[in-house]
Amino acid sequence: MEFQHNPKMNRGVDRNLTACKHNSLCKEKKVSQDNVGAGKMSDVERAYSTILSELGEDVDRQGLLRTPLRAARAMQFLTKGYTETTQDVLNDAIFDENHEEIVIVKDIELFSLCEHHLVPFFGKAHIAYLPNKKVVGLSKLARIVEIYSRRLQVQERLTKQIASAISEALEPAGVAVVIEAVHMCMVMRGVQKINASTVTSVMLGKFHDDPTTRKEFLSLTMRK
Repeated sequence: MEFQHNPKMNRGVDRNLTACKHNSLCKEKKVSQDNVGAGKMSDVERAYSTILSELGEDVDRQGLLRTPLRAARAMQFLTKGYTETTQDVLNDAIFDENHEEIVIVKDIELFSLCEHHLVPFFGKAHIAYLPNKKVVGLSKLARIVEIYSRRLQVQERLTKQIASAISEALEPAGVAVVIEAVHMCMVMRGVQKINASTVTSVMLGKFHDDPTTRKEFLSLTMRK
């Protein structure tokens, strides 16, 4: 989901540009971006106000006066992954290293929104890769999870996107990703099964081709 910006929102940009002797271009760009963001927020805020009205609520009562704005800001945060890329996150955090054994980061907490009902699902991701003369800063694996989970998602695609991003960035001998999550669309509504959880996995390279390597990853990751 991408928030579509209405060009009419930017009619006042030129009047707001700030003059600067040495860095006017940078300041003009910042002012322009601020106006674009304000326009997007306004559209989403109005949409939430309409939803509340259609539900029969009084959007002018005290408790709801700022709810559309808060909800719009929350939605932009929950989907901020659309404006982030793996390249931005990894930056210069890939290093040459003569290490060829499994690297595992487990129990990475994640929160996402089901694209079918716009309600949360949350859980943990377990990631492993087999370095091919290159390693990555460990926190970057968690940041890759954050990029793709902060979008409208289904768990199956999320698992694959995380694995593919790591594979493309590091070109390792193998990548494995397992996600365990609880979906509120199954808990709060529908079948209302509060103890149900979903497990998805993607195995690439040696984790896919070599049962021994895959078994080692799963034994280290899934044990409690």
